[in-house]
Amino acid sequence: MLDAVAQSPDIDALMNDIGRKARAAARPLAFASTESKNKALHAMADAILAHKDRILAENARDLKDMEGTDTLASFIDRLTLNDKRIAEMAEGIRTIASLKDPVGEVIAAWDRPNGLKIERIRTPLGVIGVIFESRPNVTADAGALCLKAGNAAILRCGSDSSRSSRAIHACLVEGLKAAGLPEHAIQLVPVTDRAAVGAMLRGLEGAIDVIVPRGGKSLVARVQNEARVPVFAHLEGLCHVYVDASADLDMAKKIIVNAKMRRTGVCGSAETLLIDSAAIGTHLLPLVTVLTDAGCEVRASATVLKVLPGLKPATEEDWSTEYLDAIISVAVVDGISGAIAHIQKYSSSHTEAVIAEDPKVVERFFTEIDSAILLHNASTQFADGGEFGMGAEIGIATGKMHARGPVGVEQLTSFKYRVHGTGQTRP
Repeated sequence: MLDAVAQSPDIDALMNDIGRKARAAARPLAFASTESKNKALHAMADAILAHKDRILAENARDLKDMEGTDTLASFIDRLTLNDKRIAEMAEGIRTIASLKDPVGEVIAAWDRPNGLKIERIRTPLGVIGVIFESRPNVTADAGALCLKAGNAAILRCGSDSSRSSRAIHACLVEGLKAAGLPEHAIQLVPVTDRAAVGAMLRGLEGAIDVIVPRGGKSLVARVQNEARVPVFAHLEGLCHVYVDASADLDMAKKIIVNAKMRRTGVCGSAETLLIDSAAIGTHLLPLVTVLTDAGCEVRASATVLKVLPGLKPATEEDWSTEYLDAIISVAVVDGISGAIAHIQKYSSSHTEAVIAEDPKVVERFFTEIDSAILLHNASTQFADGGEFGMGAEIGIATGKMHARGPVGVEQLTSFKYRVHGTGQTRP
């Protein structure tokens, strides 16, 4: 099916048809019962587990295509599925099913002096286009989250994960059918042609209400430059960890190794370590040593090199590079003020962490840094919708309009007002 469609000369016609089917599916989804949506989600999870062998076989084919390329190990890790990750995928869908249905929730209510009763309630966005790279699990996460929030979804995966994503998508459709919901509620673009992305960014003749990009800097830049529909911006994860002089050293060592090395290819992986100048004599060498012992390459500022001259010098480019690899930049800063200045200059507003016992330092960090996620004495790898109790996420939004941080079911809704009167007219 994919190979046949991929040769079609009219991508726009194909994509516009997908858009029409999504718009038609979005109407009944907007008022589908919680029970039917949850039934579909549980059936999807069951199907993923039942078809695990097929998903793994297709994933192996995707991985084989990566052999002999210069693809980073972290990207291979993103693409790789195994028994544990498939089980986690299914469990994530079940967690989404267990969440409160956001559709119809009364966000606020108040009475006016003239007797009008006003309510603000959550409503679905409509049709959500999700463009993502590498991670096949996003197929399940995005499809399930959109469904729970009453939205139709058009998913466009990267070519490197196309087989894996198709196998997962088939399980989602199986779940929709089992619950009697429109099978076009979650569609996967069946072509790898980049023209399909362009068609989505143009809105598919008004079918798409919002675009969510989840991928590298070049993808997000293209989406932001070309999109004619609203975009939930998901920029790169230039995540920082600041270690204050008041930090517990043993805690700092554990957090930093986890923040950098647990999974280097995720957007919450730490890319820059900032160390308080007052802690050079106590914290610098132990923290650098624990990173290098874990297999991480350290790129050091001039001040760090004066103390540890054997390290690789950091360039100006390093401070604004998302490595997504076992590499970290390390700088010494003048306390919390220096840390804030560095983060404000180089951060992508994704996730930052402070390791400190001084409450005044933590308060300044939380008050003066305006990234989407801020952590105190915890790893940046907690920047994840599942860890926030959302079941899963479509991504981490770094913009300030509508959605920010992990994008889960609540962030995939808008709202409308209901006004109840008793015959009032305006004078």
